[in-house]
Amino acid sequence: MKESTRNQIIRWHYGGASQRRMAKLLGVARNSVGRVLADHQQHRTGAVEVESPRRPSLLDPFADHIAQLLERYPNLTAVRLHEELCRLGFQGHYTLVRDRLRTLRPHAPKPPVRRFETGPGVQGQMDYSPYDISFTAEGRRRVHAFSYILAYSRRQYVRFVETQDFATTIREHVRACEYFGGLCATCLYDNMKVVVNGYDGDQPIYNTRFLSFATHYGYQPCRPHRPQTKGKVERPFAYVETNLLNGRTFTSLEHLNQTAALWLADTADVHLRRETKRRPIDLYQEEKPHLLSLPARAYDTAQVLYRTVNSEGHVAYLQNFYSVPWQRIGELLPVRITEKELIVYGPDMKQIARHELYPSGISGEKHSFPEHCPGRDHHHKYELLKQRFAEFGSEGVQFLDGLVRTRRCGKDEAARVLGLLATYHREDLARALERAARYRAFSWSAVERILAAQARPRSGWESLQAEAQEQLDEILRQSPVSTRSTAEYQPLLEETAIHDETDEDDDPSA
Repeated sequence: MKESTRNQIIRWHYGGASQRRMAKLLGVARNSVGRVLADHQQHRTGAVEVESPRRPSLLDPFADHIAQLLERYPNLTAVRLHEELCRLGFQGHYTLVRDRLRTLRPHAPKPPVRRFETGPGVQGQMDYSPYDISFTAEGRRRVHAFSYILAYSRRQYVRFVETQDFATTIREHVRACEYFGGLCATCLYDNMKVVVNGYDGDQPIYNTRFLSFATHYGYQPCRPHRPQTKGKVERPFAYVETNLLNGRTFTSLEHLNQTAALWLADTADVHLRRETKRRPIDLYQEEKPHLLSLPARAYDTAQVLYRTVNSEGHVAYLQNFYSVPWQRIGELLPVRITEKELIVYGPDMKQIARHELYPSGISGEKHSFPEHCPGRDHHHKYELLKQRFAEFGSEGVQFLDGLVRTRRCGKDEAARVLGLLATYHREDLARALERAARYRAFSWSAVERILAAQARPRSGWESLQAEAQEQLDEILRQSPVSTRSTAEYQPLLEETAIHDETDEDDDPSA
């Protein structure tokens, strides 16, 4: 019963109203009105409250057995206790056992949580939170809120992303640092795989790639010693849900991030925080001089992969295909993935293709440039193919000549043959070409059958090893290191001896 209802009953009682009338007007039971009046009279007179006798319970015959079980198993649950009592003949409901167990074993009060505060520029905290949002233009999809907060000022950076992978996490860290104009000396993380690979006892084993990023910016990643320590970044997610996402409709992820940027400036930065009694933007002005300065160049967040050019002159990424000059068919090339672009480099690390990435969720598409196609100059195409087949020796050139002479689309088949380098070793393909030329089997299908019968497909790791070995061999051939005669070092030894004698003469303690 509310205190206002009790007050109304007492006032009406002194006004002479009957209990029946008060119960009818207030919509409560007449017995409830009588208990309120009795309690009021007892407190006014100071009479000792007489405890009413306890009603008998179905658990009374099992009291000794319950005490024995709790003494033996202090953490016994109500479910297990109910099962044991039913085995002994108890026929009551589980709730009776649960309530009795609560009186016999009350929960210990939770210890008070001591607020953990740090000085300006000492600590930042970072975390993700997933949300399922129905975009009007893109449909319902899951996005992840990346949040970085300055622990002292409580100023927050929030941006919604599609994944929580390494490249995205590093990229958003860079944006957060640029947003604040600096970063804290330490940053608190949980057990996300991007940061922590595992543990050696209680010591975390950090991801070496992530440590490289932290070293570039000069801060130290660390883990919370207790869950409450990370509340500064976790608690504001509730504010994001109730204030930013609540009551708003977004057309796309881009629109959501535009709204989030305005919300940070107009709402989150000027919101009076309950813990500090000040606005984050005001405390940030005090904290900014204590932040670590940013390096001259931002950390390169691009992802570097290796891809083999297929027989159609494309490299694959996320089930989409991007063209490169067709002369590169069969080669293993480095591919650099940025947030918006895919860049392909040749073996000499010169850029040979640049494409805009397809949006997330799109697959099976091909992006081709006309200049990457062989064109209509058949003689030029043949000369380029001849250069590639010459890498396999005279048998390769012989196979190409026979293929072009006997097959209607011989040049196209030759490109497909080069595409087999994506699956087989170069040595195996060379032997297959020699065997096909010997038996005058001038076709792509013949070479493929020979390889399937005699060769073993290579793994991606073997492709990288072969590529690295070829590049090292080429570098060593370009800049050989000549062996010097030991006589050239004799003047250096004599000069060193003269300096040592001079130092001994100048030493006053000698």
